[in-house]
Amino acid sequence: MAGKKNKPIRLDELTQEEKLKYEIAEELGLLDKVMEEGWRSLSSKETGRIGGLMTKKKKELSQGPDAK
Repeated sequence: MAGKKNKPIRLDELTQEEKLKYEIAEELGLLDKVMEEGWRSLSSKETGRIGGLMTKKKKELSQGPDAK
């Protein structure tokens, strides 16, 4: 990718959704790959897994601690 520069990730500047995405990538063991090669290096399956888990966690958070 010509023209794009790797900028260091500033965790204090991320939105809640971005933080959640990085957290899930770490849980799945994909964070090192993302940090080295970027999000585009992930396969469709890996990206879908992250998206699915993000949706699940957002739903759990919106329903509150008592709901399952």
